[in-house]
Amino acid sequence: MRIKHPLTGSIVALITPMFEDGSVDFDALADLIEFHIENGTKAIVSMGTTGESATLNQAEHIKVMQKTKAIAAGRIAIIAGTGANSTTEAIELTQAAKDIGADACLLVTPYYNKPTQEGLYQHYKAIAEAVDIEQILYNVPSRTAVDLLPETAVRLSAIDNIIGIKDATGDLKVAQALINQCPADFLLYSGDDATAVDFILMGGHGGISVTANVAPKEVSRAYQAAFADDEKTAQSININLYNLHQNLFIESNPIPVKWALHKMGKCKAGIRLPLTKLSPNYQAILAQDLVNLGVIK
Repeated sequence: MRIKHPLTGSIVALITPMFEDGSVDFDALADLIEFHIENGTKAIVSMGTTGESATLNQAEHIKVMQKTKAIAAGRIAIIAGTGANSTTEAIELTQAAKDIGADACLLVTPYYNKPTQEGLYQHYKAIAEAVDIEQILYNVPSRTAVDLLPETAVRLSAIDNIIGIKDATGDLKVAQALINQCPADFLLYSGDDATAVDFILMGGHGGISVTANVAPKEVSRAYQAAFADDEKTAQSININLYNLHQNLFIESNPIPVKWALHKMGKCKAGIRLPLTKLSPNYQAILAQDLVNLGVIK
């Protein structure tokens, strides 16, 4: 029996819409939030990897979180991305998220500097002790060059305000280890769209999804079917999203998803260097996925 918690189900790793000059388009942000409220998304991650947190300065980062929380106005939960490779900076961002009233924080493993497992434990412990807000670990070794092992996640799960983990390894053996070893009330999220339905069918609590930016209703329906142990329905919906799951990573995230949302009329084409717009040779591939889903003609 899965635990009942407000932060379960389909959670979107929301893009940060931008004008061509790279400045944030807050009107488009407001429209995207309404889009997700209307289409069954259960929570929004603001300023995660997909939100281009790596290229916004701290003041911009906080302003986007603040605006997202204000626009949502309590109608949908807001999870603030506050991870950093500096523990001090992560504490500062997490405190800012608490100050604006975020429902929880998502903290990516410290990237580039490659801490040991003990360093990861001490990093997360320090943040949890410094800021009294619910916190979710985030493991994405393909981007960070460090892997938060299940046994370290289990150690961290004993800290009261560390409530869960987003596992973006895409490895269902890792998912099974987390399900087997973590406490029953520890929230387990998939961070890999291609395997998220399988993760939930195994006992996970939801997914933090890139695909949900483009197809929020379909992702939500697939996850809800998986929660109901209706594997046939969940997989039937998911198979129709399979190509999109793959092609939203045809270049580095969020390049493809921002291009897709621009094609759908949801945002301008802006993206910040060193990321660039989707290469022309991939555009027809992704456009066909959007046609197949019926979101463009």
